[in-house]
Amino acid sequence: LKQLKTVLKLFQPMQSLTREHVTPPSILHGQVRYPRQAAVLQPSAMSGSLNLRTCSNTLENMCLSINEKILRQCHLLYMDSECGLVHIASRLGLSLLAPRKKITIMLMGNHSAGKSSFINWYIEEHIQKTGVATETQGFTFITSGKKRESLTGKATLHLYPHFQALEQIRGLEVYLSTEISVSKQKMFNLVIFIDTPGLVDGDMTYEFDVDKALIQLGEQVDLIFVFFDPMGQALCKRTLNVVEKLNENQGDKLKFYLSKADEAGPETDRQRVMMQIVQELCKRPGLNKCGFDMPTIYIPDLDRPSRCVNQIQEVCATIEKTINRTVQNTLDQLEKDCGQIIKTAQQQLKESSEQNSKNRAAWIKRIFFSSTAVLVPLTLLTSFIISNTPRENLSDIMGEEVTQSLMIWAWIVCTTWNWLIGGSYLLGLIILIGFMVVSKLLSKCFCSTKPKLSRKERKRLQVNLDYVQTTLFQTKAQLQEMYLSQCVSEHDLS
Repeated sequence: LKQLKTVLKLFQPMQSLTREHVTPPSILHGQVRYPRQAAVLQPSAMSGSLNLRTCSNTLENMCLSINEKILRQCHLLYMDSECGLVHIASRLGLSLLAPRKKITIMLMGNHSAGKSSFINWYIEEHIQKTGVATETQGFTFITSGKKRESLTGKATLHLYPHFQALEQIRGLEVYLSTEISVSKQKMFNLVIFIDTPGLVDGDMTYEFDVDKALIQLGEQVDLIFVFFDPMGQALCKRTLNVVEKLNENQGDKLKFYLSKADEAGPETDRQRVMMQIVQELCKRPGLNKCGFDMPTIYIPDLDRPSRCVNQIQEVCATIEKTINRTVQNTLDQLEKDCGQIIKTAQQQLKESSEQNSKNRAAWIKRIFFSSTAVLVPLTLLTSFIISNTPRENLSDIMGEEVTQSLMIWAWIVCTTWNWLIGGSYLLGLIILIGFMVVSKLLSKCFCSTKPKLSRKERKRLQVNLDYVQTTLFQTKAQLQEMYLSQCVSEHDLS
């Protein structure tokens, strides 16, 4: 027994070491996945090369889709604290907006139209209350995260700064919230749903301007799903009024659906409801357009089979199409922003070089006129002293040859000066003072040099320019190839 205890004590440190360094496999959707060292591409700070940055959460990066990786990497290229495009553009006097890592979808319609039920079905989690009564009283953001959590209004606005304008709507902040889910179903990793209050006609009042809030949100989101309930509320005037206002500027985002189509009764009743909705929409000039489509959808239930055609998968296809378009637009915008930064940086370097040449020429002119204002009086004074000094004294000091040259030079200066003043010392004094004043004024005129970039600023700007021209364009090309690799064959990419 003593020997057995001794052996067990020896094995205990080895077991603790194993628990600390070996990560157990995780089970996702019935499949066992073993974690491995995952890394993502990250541009090194102005180095012109790509480094590998080890991710802290390797399991999370293993499960990321290609689209999610591309959007996250593009967001990092903009928001990096050292060499992000937003930081570089701010130094150049430009204003850039970082792309979002997810698309935003707003669901609107009358109360009990199935908005919350659709969200619960899409993420396969009962996160929103559903029922015949008006369950959703405010605006709820539903997003995917690391843990299940609920956020209040201030935290919601902090999480989504591009919706800060909602603070201006009186009384709305209290009715803002965020529900964070751990669901990874479908493409929920790349989607943010906004569940809106159900709209009702009549005397029902809201604590805030719900119409204004819907219009402001419609300007920021990527898609607007309008759900029409066939059970008596499909022709809600309040819903149609808001939809008509949104259609003025956001018509391409609007998607109409007849929800709860399985509860509309026989096919004839369902067709009658759709005709009534279309007729009501056609009465409004902004909504009367060709190519109008309104698929019938309902939440599938195995316990209640229905013969009604369910086009709910078309909603998922629309979401996926929007995500793909967002990825392409993000890559295109990355290239445009890089081009704008390159053009602005090159222009500033060129202007700084030209201004540097102008400043140098102005400095030379200023030195010339300033020295002229001093040298002319000194020349006259020197020639006067030489002319009135005995030749023998000068010869003893400077030698015969130098004295001869100085005497000739002094004679020329004195003769010229006497010819100019004509024997009038007053005129000579006026000319001398006037010449000095004019020279001083000319030197002042060339003194006003414009500011230019310092050597340090030019060097930093050139480093930023080289980084954008090499690293970012190379990264963009890699991300573009990564996106295309999921839809085309390898020989088409070569």
